[in-house]
Amino acid sequence: MSDVKAAPKERTFVYTLGRIASFLVARGFCPVRYHYPERLKEITAPCILISNHKSALDPLVIAYPCPYEIRFLGKRELEGSAFTRWLMNGLHMIPVSRKETDLAAMRACSKALRDGAVLGIFPEGTRHLDSLMETVESGVSLLALRSGVPLRPVYIDGRLRPFHLNHVVVGREIEYDDLKEKGVNAENADLLSHRIRETFFALREEAGRLKKAK
Repeated sequence: MSDVKAAPKERTFVYTLGRIASFLVARGFCPVRYHYPERLKEITAPCILISNHKSALDPLVIAYPCPYEIRFLGKRELEGSAFTRWLMNGLHMIPVSRKETDLAAMRACSKALRDGAVLGIFPEGTRHLDSLMETVESGVSLLALRSGVPLRPVYIDGRLRPFHLNHVVVGREIEYDDLKEKGVNAENADLLSHRIRETFFALREEAGRLKKAK
């Protein structure tokens, strides 16, 4: 699937506003120093971007340096009113229920990848202020194994702070060809989830070194 060209949804007025907001956040309100941003610019679509999650502003910070439009998974509660439903649809969000296995969301994600999109997923399932990848939702690993697309990690170093320098580290593509060859099953999904967790632990350590070096 990695040879498929990106075929994103038509850019909406709302999504254009979202891109402007991402610039204002990443370069003004919560200034970000991106480490290895070229790794985002070299990605091919379809692919899955995964990140830890500590702030509602995280999607904007991830989207800013990415050359592709990103279809983020978001909690279904964000579509609680007609206005927010219109807003989330304009941002190309894929709604997902967090309290149960959401097969409709999985099918929507699979279709988006077949169409050549870039998916943005927070594997922790929700915001975690005091931990890192304590849990990794199995759906993320199953989706990756079934689609076989590149898996790119983005580490956000702590909760975004207004008017303070924030750090984001873009990791190398997570290798999992060995697991894809073994097939799609719960055991291999668990192994990939463990690999994702270890990748983010390593990125956290690298972020600490990079901040000291600057």
